[in-house]
Amino acid sequence: MSKNQLDKKSQAWSALFSEPMSELVKRYTASVDFDKRLWQADIDGSLAHAAMLAAQGVIGTDDLAAIERGMAQIRADIEAGTFEWKLDLEDVHLNIEARLTQLVGDAGKRLHTGRSRNDQVATDVRLWLRGEIDALLPLLAQMQRALVSVAEKNTETILPGFTHMQVAQPVSFAHHMLAYVEMFARDAERLADVRKRVNRLPLGAAALAGTSYPLDRERVARTLGFDGVCQNSLDAVSDRDFAIEFSAFASITMMHVSRLAEELVLWMSQNFAFIDLADRYCTGSSIMPQKRNPDVAELARGKSGRVFGHLMALLTLMKGQPLTYNKDNQEDKEPLFDTVDTVRDTLRIMAEMVEGIVVKPEAMERAALRGYATATDLADYLAKRGVPFRDAHEVVAHAVKTCLQRGIDLAELPLDELKALNAAVGDDVQQVLTLRGSLEARNVLGGTAPVQVRAQIARHLERLK
Repeated sequence: MSKNQLDKKSQAWSALFSEPMSELVKRYTASVDFDKRLWQADIDGSLAHAAMLAAQGVIGTDDLAAIERGMAQIRADIEAGTFEWKLDLEDVHLNIEARLTQLVGDAGKRLHTGRSRNDQVATDVRLWLRGEIDALLPLLAQMQRALVSVAEKNTETILPGFTHMQVAQPVSFAHHMLAYVEMFARDAERLADVRKRVNRLPLGAAALAGTSYPLDRERVARTLGFDGVCQNSLDAVSDRDFAIEFSAFASITMMHVSRLAEELVLWMSQNFAFIDLADRYCTGSSIMPQKRNPDVAELARGKSGRVFGHLMALLTLMKGQPLTYNKDNQEDKEPLFDTVDTVRDTLRIMAEMVEGIVVKPEAMERAALRGYATATDLADYLAKRGVPFRDAHEVVAHAVKTCLQRGIDLAELPLDELKALNAAVGDDVQQVLTLRGSLEARNVLGGTAPVQVRAQIARHLERLK
């Protein structure tokens, strides 16, 4: 056999073409270097397809037994690292099919009856992504538990709450941590919802129009654990909404990670000095021996942009494609694979780092005192005594201005001067001007009062069991 004949024999469409693919095109179009991670999904999908073909009488039981025997050998070889992946065979699907045919002969050639690589790859990606989703959900729970763990220790720790990066009102550090628990809880809900739409079987759509073979698609769906089948063959092979939706989930999650990472970076800086991070999550400087840089938090913040970019890449990939399958869709895998890897690694390391946060409550409290954080409490005090809130707001603004001129806190204004602000001010006014009093006063569902925060912690602990 000539080299040209050998080259053509390795291609699934060889009979039509009069010359082999050029080496440049071969390298440009091959995907096996990255899509080989789909091997397990490909084998599982093929075995379910073969079992269905045998049950439907499309292939014989001897063929099924040979296919199962050959796939077991291929699985063992891949797991042992001895499987030879060939660029000539373009992708994971043809590599496995070619090796199967090598091992079991014509039975391997019959495996592809009633399917196309179009529905095969769509099935493989969904199977693989479903497994990755199932691995990510516990990591989101771990992230939430780490934050709750920090919160449990800090229900009474006072932190200045900020708006516009200006000190606004005092909150408990625990309450602040629980805000991120809420974010990651929503992420988990989103991911569980995405899984429902990932878990639909495209196999049986064939190239685009279905097939004339009497396939039992529902049987394959049950075998592979899918919730159902894709109902339109054209949509089944061309849809990548599930990958885009997963990437949207990932982008929102990484946005939440980035916000938390940004605060950790700020809080660790000398200008804040609210927390410290363990040495194992920091690095030094090559020139400044005194430096401890929060590189893990910074890198997590930076990786959010990488994931956002993958979402944009997938949206752009799909926006101009006519029905049905187009080679463009080969470009869906690398962004999706990298997104999964990035989110998984980031959640794991961030959860570990968060649990090791060392809180510096004195620094937090000093910062809260510098920003007149109880000004709203004084305005509320006046409003509760009949002063219209807008008038109370103006009165307190004048009081803060006086304090700024003297360099003192509101709580340090003498009682007679506080009473001179408005006739509604009584002897009990100074109780509401303390940070602790302000914290305790927010005793409403979702508020920062320690009693409310402890209730929220208990709710999350029960939910995350």
